[in-house]
Amino acid sequence: MRVLSPLHSLIKLLLWVAVVGFFAAPIAAQSLRPTQALFSTSGDRVKDSAVVNTGEVRAELMAYAPQGITAGQPVWLGLQIKHQPEWHTYWKNSGDSGLPTELTWKLPAGITAGEIAWPTPKKIPIGNLANYGYENTVLLPVPLTVAPGFSASQLTIQLSATWLVCKRECIPQEGEFTLILPTRSSSAANGRLFEAAWAASPRALTGGSGQINVEAKAMSVSVAGLPAAWQGQSLDFFPETGGVTEPAGTIAQTWKDGLWTAQVPLSAHRSESPQRLPVVLALAESQDKGKTGQAWRIELPVKGEWPSLAAPTVVPAALEAALKANAATALPPAAPTSAPALTWLAALLGALLGGLILNLMPCVFPVLAIKMVGFMQVKDQASRTASGVAYTAGVVLSFLALGGLLLGLRAAGEQLGWGFQLQSPAVVAGLAALFTLLGLNLAGLFEFGQLLPSRLASLQSKNTTVNSFLSGVLATAVASPCTAPFMGASLGLAVGLPAMQALAIFGAIGVGMALPYLLASLVPAVARAMPRPGHWMVTFKTFMAFPMFGTVAWLVWILGQQSGIDGAGTLLGLLVLMALVIWTFTLTGKVRVVSISLSLVAAAYALSAAGPNVVKLMEFGPTGTSAVSATERWQPWAPGRVEQLTGEGRSVFVDFTAAWCVTCQYNKKTTLSNSNVLTDMDVKNVALLRADWTRRDPAVTAALKELGRSGVPVYVIYKAGRPPVVMSEILSVDDMRRELARL
Repeated sequence: MRVLSPLHSLIKLLLWVAVVGFFAAPIAAQSLRPTQALFSTSGDRVKDSAVVNTGEVRAELMAYAPQGITAGQPVWLGLQIKHQPEWHTYWKNSGDSGLPTELTWKLPAGITAGEIAWPTPKKIPIGNLANYGYENTVLLPVPLTVAPGFSASQLTIQLSATWLVCKRECIPQEGEFTLILPTRSSSAANGRLFEAAWAASPRALTGGSGQINVEAKAMSVSVAGLPAAWQGQSLDFFPETGGVTEPAGTIAQTWKDGLWTAQVPLSAHRSESPQRLPVVLALAESQDKGKTGQAWRIELPVKGEWPSLAAPTVVPAALEAALKANAATALPPAAPTSAPALTWLAALLGALLGGLILNLMPCVFPVLAIKMVGFMQVKDQASRTASGVAYTAGVVLSFLALGGLLLGLRAAGEQLGWGFQLQSPAVVAGLAALFTLLGLNLAGLFEFGQLLPSRLASLQSKNTTVNSFLSGVLATAVASPCTAPFMGASLGLAVGLPAMQALAIFGAIGVGMALPYLLASLVPAVARAMPRPGHWMVTFKTFMAFPMFGTVAWLVWILGQQSGIDGAGTLLGLLVLMALVIWTFTLTGKVRVVSISLSLVAAAYALSAAGPNVVKLMEFGPTGTSAVSATERWQPWAPGRVEQLTGEGRSVFVDFTAAWCVTCQYNKKTTLSNSNVLTDMDVKNVALLRADWTRRDPAVTAALKELGRSGVPVYVIYKAGRPPVVMSEILSVDDMRRELARL
């Protein structure tokens, strides 16, 4: 008797549904991206946002604090500017024209901002002039200094930035940025971007030497100690002090015995006579074939007398003031350190425990239970071991693949978190179809051998190891929407860590989830303790169809939250037609061919005519977030709503939830509906807000990120004058009442 082979056959055929669904999530989610407000040159500003979009650039305030915001640890802010093609902004010395980007910070006491660590610019010719600046994408990093004793739970950062963006015409622009960071958790999601900016910044030429000799119309520059690989190459010369040289002028340069010398023309409108001139040297763009982008910075003493200055009226007053204000030296930053090993190891342990608890989730349990039934049928220890290892490999590799996809999409700019695939109606519908097929198979409507060629059906029955691997993939697909206890903080840390450390956390979740079955397959005593195979297994197989159908009902409800009643109703109709098609394949005789043909035509027509209703998302609510129906107690969360309520003297409880999150629904129906808890909330005058993350909502994603979380459920209590309290993922009545009593 082999009750498990139909399930394995079905998994093998339908694995593509889950794979396609995972990769379709970011595509379907594009329709959810809200339009960013635009900044206009008439003076409009974007308030309380980390991003400002104009028609020429996209500017975003970013942070990098891998050890949290504490004294003695690296903390960096940065303004990233993405330019439209052919547009550019300027370096600290803008060249013949232009103005450098200026950053004005508003920070709390105990936090001070340093100077911009300017990346190496490029020379941008404009007619017979030349500018120094940036095209494409640039990040301007700024170090923060945290005073000893700084102990706030979060850091509110406000930035007023101005920049001049030019193509054939120039447009002065400005933006207001706000960023709120948790101080006790890592903010490392933008680590790669900051590392790239540091790599593009010039290094101090500590072993080098040189000087400048001033002549009538030029200055003779000599530098020794440059890299040996640069010998004989043409270099770009960028003086940090503006108004001295002729940016568009031709530089005559030579190499001799490791000494680089150059004749740099002086500006006809020279406005500065420095005694020391900091300069940046880089391989000319035509010479940098390896695209290393490496540059070196050195301060050169000036010998000789400068010629008389040009009339000051030639240089615009605003440009002169801006150049003087930005003439300060910016030393290259020290390389950041990685997250503390202890924090990372704690996250690994939390991920392992969270993976173990995932086995108790309602969706995962049926798959695991059926897998254990198949395990009881295997009498050979070697086969059991191979099956356990294959199942573990399927789970772990699937978690790594899903985590890698999440990290890759976030690195590309997508605002996603754990469980992101179920924010796509296409994925939800695909999983509903998958579980419907599983349920129909387990209920005995069909055996997969009736649908597959006999050769393929017999082949799959021999590949038990492959079947076990695919069972692990399926278990991961249905477990991924959940955030079990201990997993929340680990996942929040993972999305901000370097890729290898983050993937280790995702892998630890997979190991924890697969561990019970792996131990059962490796320890013979466990196999001997299992019940003996018998007719009861057939009954159990049929019974397990009902949890599968229950999962389908849950998925249809989730789709209703995303696509509305029309989408949910359409999906139910399509699932009925799918069951009809499968039933026709079980028929025999002449009626089989006619029935199959008619059912396939009907299903194809229904899919083409009504299918778009399934993946069509409902409109966003008036606040820009997904709509949440208000009740007498619960109100929809919106950005700024918590601050407004706490400013009125009220405490606030926020439920970050999603329809596809089983743990969220369990807590909602138990602890959050408990009469004693609700009474305590009324007594304390607690405002109840619900942040719905069923569909991809960038505002909710940003709020979760501020709390150091990457998935739901998350429960937070806010009160003016104290840091937010983040509760456990599994809420208990006692814990809630205890925390409410402290308000």
